[in-house]
Amino acid sequence: MRFVDETTIFVQGGHGGRGCVSFRREKFVPNGGPDGGDGGHGGDVILCATSRASTLLDLQFTKHYRAKNGSNGSGSNKTGSRGKTIELQVPVGTVIYDAETGASIGDLVEDGQTLIVAKGGIGGLGNARFVNSTRQAPDFAQPGRPGEERRIRLELKLLADVGLVGFPNAGKSTLIRSMSRSRAKVADYPFTTLVPNLGVVPYDADRHFVIADVPGLIEGAADGAGLGHQFLRHIERTRVLVYMLDSTDDVIPPDAFKILHNELQCFENELVNRPYLVCLNKTDLVDSEWLDMCEESLRALGVDNLHRLSALTGDGTKKLITLVADLLEGRVREPWED
Repeated sequence: MRFVDETTIFVQGGHGGRGCVSFRREKFVPNGGPDGGDGGHGGDVILCATSRASTLLDLQFTKHYRAKNGSNGSGSNKTGSRGKTIELQVPVGTVIYDAETGASIGDLVEDGQTLIVAKGGIGGLGNARFVNSTRQAPDFAQPGRPGEERRIRLELKLLADVGLVGFPNAGKSTLIRSMSRSRAKVADYPFTTLVPNLGVVPYDADRHFVIADVPGLIEGAADGAGLGHQFLRHIERTRVLVYMLDSTDDVIPPDAFKILHNELQCFENELVNRPYLVCLNKTDLVDSEWLDMCEESLRALGVDNLHRLSALTGDGTKKLITLVADLLEGRVREPWED
């Protein structure tokens, strides 16, 4: 299934029905009087968040959504029926913006949460509503009001506890496969991950966290280079970041960390202030002396949450899960616990 995390649509609430001008006509009732009913309200356009959807693909092809108009009022004080409301299903984590002004309209972060994005127009009042002591036979009624219309931009931000960031081919997809049941694509070439992947990682009898693997970042990602800029928004909601550094790459781990740190800071400065871990991956392919040098250089940069890992062999994976769980719960591990 194609992953779509941003789209723009036009929504319009239904118009309200017209009020009715009618006078009661019955045999042997000489003074029937006005009995025109009100028009029905127009239908709304509503967004409903659901955990069963993971993409905005369904809204990518149909761009216009118009709710039904309310029915006109009729005689005998009959109110017109309300127009049918349109309910659009969107993934949990969808943010809604006004496409013209850029203003935020709402953020759907819970399953079943709803938001009216285009209200239906109010139905017009029938002539029976305008009777008073000085106006016994009004011969007019109100027209229905038009429904609200607007262009909205939908932006999906995945809801995950942990975000994996790293260069292409750093081993993020391999790690998420080994930690969870995610079937993220793995291959021995860069940019195998073209869409974000989510995995559920159990770490206790009845506890788990959700981890997100986003496409690899390259230098300049915050300015639009590579695929990273398109998907950086998916780590905005994460509570913990895990930097995946390839111990065998041409870019040595300390330099790689500085580049990744700078790209996140350029995209959203608050990201770099979140709890994090730095993982030296592919430790099965390098010697310990090289890893010691890399860790020393990283500590010189102020990095203290370091962990050695081989996502392919699984060495260090269980310990990483424990460390991440501790960060999520705000627990500080003592030196003797390592």
